Amino acid sequence: MTAQQVNGERTLREPDAGRLPPFHPRRAEVLAEHDHALDAGAPGYRDPVSGYFVMTAAYLAARGVCCGNGCRHCPYC
Repeated sequence: MTAQQVNGERTLREPDAGRLPPFHPRRAEVLAEHDHALDAGAPGYRDPVSGYFVMTAAYLAARGVCCGNGCRHCPYC
């Protein structure tokens, strides 16, 4: 897996559709926050919908394994 690819297919900027569906009404806003955090090298961002802290795909990829908690940007799922 490269720094920008997940399982050889998705990039770190594309969350799994099951975790952030393409039809989510605030998908663009959520992805903009994620992209901003990725570009800044931040470990995560404040979700504009829930207010929870969400870890970025790059941060999760650097951990090396899936924790099994269903993270939105998990690069291993």
